[in-house]
Amino acid sequence: MALQCGIVGLPNVGKSTLFNCLSNARAQSANYPFCTIEPNVGIINVPDERLIELEKIDKPERVVPATIEFVDIAGLVKGASKGEGLGNKFLANIRETDAIIHILRCFEDDNVTHVDGSIDPVRDKETIDIELQLKDLETIESRIEKVAKKAKAGADKTASKTLEILNRYKEVLESGQAGRVVTLDETEQELMKDLHLLTTKPVLYVCNVKDSELQTGNNHVEAVKEAVKDENAEVIMIAAATEADIAELESYEERQMFLEDMGLKEPGVNKLIKAAYRLLNLETFFTTGKDEARAWTFKKDTKAPQAAGVIHTDFEKGFIKAEVIKYDDYVSLRSEQACREAGKIAIEGKGYVVQDGDVIHFRFNV
Repeated sequence: MALQCGIVGLPNVGKSTLFNCLSNARAQSANYPFCTIEPNVGIINVPDERLIELEKIDKPERVVPATIEFVDIAGLVKGASKGEGLGNKFLANIRETDAIIHILRCFEDDNVTHVDGSIDPVRDKETIDIELQLKDLETIESRIEKVAKKAKAGADKTASKTLEILNRYKEVLESGQAGRVVTLDETEQELMKDLHLLTTKPVLYVCNVKDSELQTGNNHVEAVKEAVKDENAEVIMIAAATEADIAELESYEERQMFLEDMGLKEPGVNKLIKAAYRLLNLETFFTTGKDEARAWTFKKDTKAPQAAGVIHTDFEKGFIKAEVIKYDDYVSLRSEQACREAGKIAIEGKGYVVQDGDVIHFRFNV
């Protein structure tokens, strides 16, 4: 399931530094605009304490975590929607992603230049918002022109409905709001599925702060929270410079000692990865045994046959049943056999909606 989160932001806000911490794929990081020209893609392991616990129980030969893809996209400037800077590349790259991780600089440092000369994360957010809205408006107006002709001719039965939805988007975008404000029912979503608007993508705001402000935040962070309060978007804080220091430490023990000294339970990038996983509406089920303990990624509200298909298409085609153990029962009883003897294995059919944390054994026949 190759779903991608695009990391966006103005130049010099900490995007590439965070991407470097997330991924072994090293994006160039320098104190000048446009140091990232081509999008860098990193496949990142999703931290999950439950998988660690399953490893302790079954002692498998190998452990395979869930993964998520992050794309570090070139910095954007005003006028990107008209091709300024690397705007066309930026907008094309972000269109291909499933969600947006928007990095905002919320720290003061005279040694790190800002493309607009001062620190104002709300202004920075609006700069990117406007460029995305303008590009979406261009897309909408082009589509309206085509659909209006079909609606007038009466040859396409869905054209009138499509035109009505497009005009709703146009009104919202012209008012300075994101396309995600527009709510669509299932039929309307089907009509718009190939529109690929930039501002309909879910977004997570990441405030890049100094390490001394991780616990308390600052005025910049509060301003961001106030600005996005009606967007139904999560806001988290990360100190990118501190994350870079943690990433340089070689051993797990060294990293844990560093975190303890900082008063932190886990690296900020772990928090970012988990938040991105939620943003994409993803959950995890597990398969485990002596050969392998593995975390599998699925979309929330997926039914058992489709979850089986995540492992292999044959599992979905020949699905018979799913033997499901709740994670807490597996950890409590310490084995599949013990769960079976205690009556803690549920036999589920095609209508079962897989739950986050389920430990599953699929039965199939092809």
